Amino acid sequence: MLALPSPELHGRRGMPDARAKLSSGTLLYRHVGDTIEVLLVHPAGNYNRRAPWGIPKGAPDPDEELEATARRETREETGLDITEPLTDLGYVDYTRSKKRVHAFAARAPHGVPPRCASWEVDKVEFIEITRARRIIHPDQAALLDRLVRLLGAENGTSAAEKTSA
Repeated sequence: MLALPSPELHGRRGMPDARAKLSSGTLLYRHVGDTIEVLLVHPAGNYNRRAPWGIPKGAPDPDEELEATARRETREETGLDITEPLTDLGYVDYTRSKKRVHAFAARAPHGVPPRCASWEVDKVEFIEITRARRIIHPDQAALLDRLVRLLGAENGTSAAEKTSA
């Protein structure tokens, strides 16, 4: 029987693409009053001064499950251990680099502040979701929309109610 390549390594048209890069990360959120805040990181380095923010993410180790990668990368970049169940948000494909980012959502640990725990990031902050939409990597913005829909479904409210300022 012919083995098909893993779907994580497929290019944008579903064909295997050796250049495709896979990352997995966690979109952590918390409620502050009636607003949602999400945890974003900013890449370190002078060349990244103007780079967009993003979710904590990284490449899976060989034979590592995507969920395990998301938990590990979040811990490595923010110092936060995620013990909450993760909800699969699916993936987004970057339009220029052909990178695929698979994301999971989780409630942020209560009472534990995030920190820059890796040389890879120079800022780690909870950011109100409306502002997060303006500073997140454009290809990751769809993950914020999916989170809002998820939280609205959990609470029985519409996405518009959850994002109003």
